[in-house]
Amino acid sequence: MTELEKGPQGRRRGRGARERILSASQQLFREQGINQTGMDQLCALAEVSKRTAYQHFTGKDELVAEYLRRFDPDVMSGVFDRTDLTPRERLLAAFEAPANATEDDITPLCPFIGAAVEIHDPDHPARQRAHDYKKAVAARLAETAREAGATNPDQLGEQLALLLDGASARNRALNAETFPTAAAIAAVLIDNALPATAPRTAASRSST
Repeated sequence: MTELEKGPQGRRRGRGARERILSASQQLFREQGINQTGMDQLCALAEVSKRTAYQHFTGKDELVAEYLRRFDPDVMSGVFDRTDLTPRERLLAAFEAPANATEDDITPLCPFIGAAVEIHDPDHPARQRAHDYKKAVAARLAETAREAGATNPDQLGEQLALLLDGASARNRALNAETFPTAAAIAAVLIDNALPATAPRTAASRSST
């Protein structure tokens, strides 16, 4: 058995091996992309052997799909499940960086967009996961727009989803913060879509 099969420092497959592999994939796919990351590099960072890696994942394709599945399994629940905000405020909150976000959290490209760009095969499980996730985001935006009283919630949901993805891509291309501008555009789209009588702030909601 070679040193690679044994793993770094002779470390063998353990209960935490799968999580270490996924953690390594999150770091490397984020920093250098999917196509530039090889299994040898992933295994070295995760401190597992390639044999162990293939006991947990049939190959890199499955690993990429699982990486995406775990990235945001509840589809922005930290935004859409908030009960302290009105629906309009939740729509705008989708354009805000988390309070604990660092500069490194802000600049990388959305992993689902990144996977769709890097992986050309439309039948690849990661491409399908990216497709399903983006449809789910638009659906949650539309659902929230419907709660807010939008006259055409599905249209507003698609508009805001497109704006989110555009802000993410431009953010990465320019290495500059673009979401405040996107949020300002979103506010105009939202207010144009809402009837004048729709509640727009937590204060107005509590006073009714």
